[in-house]
Amino acid sequence: MKILSILAFTSLLFSGRSCNQNASQQKPGNMNDTVKNEYYTFELSNKVTRQKVIFRNRYGIMLTGDLYLPKEQGNESLPALAISGPFGAVKEQSSGLYADQMAQRGFAALAFDPSYTGESGGEPRAVASPDINTEDFSAAVDFLGLQKNIDRNKIGIIGICGFAGFALNAATIDKRVKAVAATSMYDMTRVMSKGYNDAVTPAERTKTLEQLGEQRWKDAEAGTFAAGAILNPEKLKGDEPQFVKEYHDYYRTPRGFHERSLNSTGAWNATNALSFMNMPILTYIKEISPRPMLLIAGEKAHSRYFSEDVYKMAAEPKELMIIPNAVHVDLYDKVDVIPFDKLETFFKEHLK
Repeated sequence: MKILSILAFTSLLFSGRSCNQNASQQKPGNMNDTVKNEYYTFELSNKVTRQKVIFRNRYGIMLTGDLYLPKEQGNESLPALAISGPFGAVKEQSSGLYADQMAQRGFAALAFDPSYTGESGGEPRAVASPDINTEDFSAAVDFLGLQKNIDRNKIGIIGICGFAGFALNAATIDKRVKAVAATSMYDMTRVMSKGYNDAVTPAERTKTLEQLGEQRWKDAEAGTFAAGAILNPEKLKGDEPQFVKEYHDYYRTPRGFHERSLNSTGAWNATNALSFMNMPILTYIKEISPRPMLLIAGEKAHSRYFSEDVYKMAAEPKELMIIPNAVHVDLYDKVDVIPFDKLETFFKEHLK
């Protein structure tokens, strides 16, 4: 299978147009959004309640999330999970589905939109940051630990796709996190700086950075931020790599489409890759130990190697679970493929 190089990957972020307001740069929604804006890609379980919540991260950005709670809670404080991802998705997609499933299993689960995306705050829109997106997880832990019905000593996190890498980074530095799970993991700093399978040459990296520098001049002169190319166009040409077709099948079809999701309708800012090019986030992965780590990847996922490499790097206790025949996006929404029973067992064992 043909794998994109860093230049091709970065072009998805870079080769766009200048505009002040487009699908990727909309203002965050508010609590009175229309029914259309409140669309979720999954059905809420009748065993679970869902409540919109707002909390602030360490950089002063207001984050919006959905707090899922089991209807039958009992009198004991609940163990809790903070959940986000994939990279470019919103809480009405995969993270919300995960939260709904885990709440059915007795957890308080907070699915949240990261900074600068979805209904969360931050300007300009449609940017990401290894530092700020890691902080978003810790801010979610702050929120959960302040709730009277949650045991702050029993909080774990789940990251999906690119936010799996941020979840691992957050667990490394935030010792309040008692256990961490990562599904269909991407290390966004690695793939943006080195390309898929680390195939980028020094000359290619230099060329990419030169292009990003030129784009900064254009943005500075225009007084605005150009958007990169649409992440998932409405129609494919047909000659794309298989995993690109799989992304399209999720984000651009009723299966996973959401109008606030960058992956469904928009693009990152053209210079979004800059902060990822020089900042490896998993340098201290061994420091998650002695807290447990669960890595879940599809057998046929193009991203599988990220999880396998992290497993080799990490210290015990750790576990790598490979799901037979599954591709990357299968772990976004296929409840018969995602090992929710394993996630339940893992967190119930370690959040105690």
